[in-house]
Order: sequence, then structure tokens, then C-alpha cells
Amino acid sequence: MSAVFSGRFTAHTDEPFVVFLIGMRINKPWAVHKWLPVALEMNPMLVELYRHPEKGFLGGTFALTPGGPLLVQYWRSFEHLERFARDPNDPHLAAWKRFYQRARDGDAVGVWHETYMVHPGQYEAMYVNMPRFGLGSVLEHVPIGRRSDSARERIAAARSSG
Repeated sequence: MSAVFSGRFTAHTDEPFVVFLIGMRINKPWAVHKWLPVALEMNPMLVELYRHPEKGFLGGTFALTPGGPLLVQYWRSFEHLERFARDPNDPHLAAWKRFYQRARDGDAVGVWHETYMVHPGQYEAMYVNMPRFGLGSVLEHVPIGRRSDSARERIAAARSSG
């Protein structure tokens, strides 16, 4: 179990970063032979990214949602994310091609993603009595002081330092 940091903390950076959400929706749960291969494609990509931090992947958080699995990823830049997605030597491109080939056979599984480019001062984070989590696990994890008591104050402080 991860160490709990007592008190209030926030995540801080003076650099832009990217938040990339990627998920899978199981439309036909009984069609395991259709969606399981798609689900199994993510692990080799994550193994590659954690082994090679120079690719720009900062980390991620996995969640199960009512619609299916979701991975929140944090990247150093959009260019890093795009390079990984398009490089034939990385596992993503081949996995994407396999998904599209399978997708022609029906709608048992869907995938989606959203990309957000975030600049300093345009995000806010707070963690109370938590292990490092989310942005706090990939950016600088700093205690919240009196001058950053509210979300509005934390955003204003980030804008003035960025």
C-alpha cells in the first residue's frame, strides 16, 4: 500500500503537460472473444512506456467505469504522445490497426480517447490524507499553504508562478 501524506497537498509544475483519457466500452459483454483482445492490447503499451520515460509518458491512473475501463494518462507534451501513437516501432500503431480490423466485424467493443493540453495556471488539484495520486503522482507534490486555501487561490498562485 502506498504511503499516505497527512494534510493537504497539490500538484505543481511550471511546464505545460497533456492529459490523455483513453477508454474501452464493452457493448456486448457476452462477446468476450471480441472485446478481450482489445482489452489485452493496453498492457504491452504501458510496459513499454514505463520502461522508457524518455518517450514522454509521465504516468497514469486506471479506473473501471460503468461503461468500461478507463486510463487517465499524463504526458510531457502532445508531441511525445503523438510520436508514440504513430511510431511503427512502438506497440500502439500495430494495436490500433488490429482494432480497426476487428471493428469491421461488428460493434461488440468500442474505444475512445480525449486529449487535453494544459498550461501552467490552468489546472487545480487537491489531495487530503492521500497517497500520491493523479497529477500529484506525476508532478511536484507540494503541501497546500494558507495562501492557497481555495481552488481559486491555487489557480491564481499557479498562474503567477508560471
